Amino acid sequence: MFDITTVGEILIDLTQTGISDKGIPIYTANPGGAPANVAVAASKLGAKTAFIGKVGNDSFGKFLCDTLKKYNVSTDGVITDKSANTTLAVVSVNENGERSFAFYRKNSADTLLSEYEIIDLHLSNTHILHFGSVSLTAEPSRTATISAVKRAKSFGAVISYDPNYRESLWSSLDEAVEQMKKPLDLVDILKVSDEELPLISGKTDVEDGAKYLCDKYNIKLVLVTLGAKGAYYRFKDCAGIVDGVSVTVADTNGAGDTFFGAFLSRMAYMEKYNPSDLTEDEIKDMLAFSNNAAAITTSRSGAIPAMPTIGEIDRLP
Repeated sequence: MFDITTVGEILIDLTQTGISDKGIPIYTANPGGAPANVAVAASKLGAKTAFIGKVGNDSFGKFLCDTLKKYNVSTDGVITDKSANTTLAVVSVNENGERSFAFYRKNSADTLLSEYEIIDLHLSNTHILHFGSVSLTAEPSRTATISAVKRAKSFGAVISYDPNYRESLWSSLDEAVEQMKKPLDLVDILKVSDEELPLISGKTDVEDGAKYLCDKYNIKLVLVTLGAKGAYYRFKDCAGIVDGVSVTVADTNGAGDTFFGAFLSRMAYMEKYNPSDLTEDEIKDMLAFSNNAAAITTSRSGAIPAMPTIGEIDRLP
C-alpha cells in the first residue's frame, strides 16, 4: 500500500542556470512536472510514493523514469508512448528567482494518457491520490485524470489537488478557471497559491477565499501558500498563518510542490491520511516543516535536484 500516488504530467524542465561569456542563456535539463515533483519530494522525506503518467520513447523519457526510481518512486504506473515525445518546459528565471514558462507540449506523451491506461489496482493501492491542473489542459489526459480521481475516491483514497495555473497552456483564462474548478467537489485537501486563489474562489482576500472554498465544495483542508510569508490554513472552524523561512532565493521552481509533498509526507509519517483526523496544532507543525522544506528548495536551482532530505530540514534553526 502506497502512502501517496500522484497522477499527471512528468516532463523536462530546461531551466536557465546562467549566461555564457558570449551572452547566450545556459539551460540545464532537470526532471519536473508538478505531480512527479510531489511524489519525489514526499519520497525523499520518508513516504512511500508512486507516480502514474506517460513519457515518450526517447532519452528524456528514460531519464525521467530513472529519476523516479532513483528517489524510490514506483514507476509501475508509468507508460511509454512509442510515437510521442516527452514534454519540454523552458523555465527562464529572473534576477529575483521568479520563473516564466514556455511549453513544448502539443501532442506530447503526458497529454495522451488515457483513462484505460490507468488500472484500478494502482488507484486502490494508495491512501492519498494527488493531482494538478496541468493534466486538465488537454484531452485525453483531462478525462483520464478526472476518471482516476473518481475511481480512487470510490476505493477510499483521500484526494489532494493543486490547481497550479500555467497561463500558456490554456486557450483563455475563462477556460482555465472553468476546468480548474470542475474537480473541486471531489477534493479533500486543496493547496493553492495566493495568486491562484482569486481564480477559483473569485475573492482576493485569503481568509474569505479559503472559507468560500471550504464551504462551497466541502473541502476539509485548504492550504494557501504565501511565498516567503509562509502558509495560511483553513480547517474546520480554525484558520491561521504559519510563518515562512527567510533564505536567499536562487530559483522558486518546485517550491510549491516541495511544500505540498512535505505536508503529505507528514500525514503519512503520522499515519493520519484523513485531514479530519488532524488537530490544529498538528497542522501548524506540519506547515512549519513544509515551509522549511520549500525554503531549502528555493535556495537551490532546479526542482527535484533541489528538494531536501529529512536531515537537511532538521538542521535548520
